[in-house]
Amino acid sequence: MATTGNSQGSELARTHIWVTGRVQGVGFRAFVAYGAQRMGVTGWVRNVGYDTVEALAEGTQTQIEQFIRLVKSGPRNALVQESRVEMETHSGEFMDFQVRSSR
Repeated sequence: MATTGNSQGSELARTHIWVTGRVQGVGFRAFVAYGAQRMGVTGWVRNVGYDTVEALAEGTQTQIEQFIRLVKSGPRNALVQESRVEMETHSGEFMDFQVRSSR
């Protein structure tokens, strides 16, 4: 795994996360994108179906742990009922964090 230094939490990481519940029509994607941009995470978020949001993010291990907590909590009017998190190999393919079109 690539590293950005030798301090703990600085290893580069990638996560793929899906959350279901009341996650559409509540500003969920904008909430995730804003939070990701503030913490310096790159990747994307999009709607999948009518009750699922999917996100893919890269950053340091510490940033990714914060990102996962952010997505699992969602904005105030959301209700995340289930989540699935998969850790993947960091690729460095993203320059920023974007809201993508629904799938």
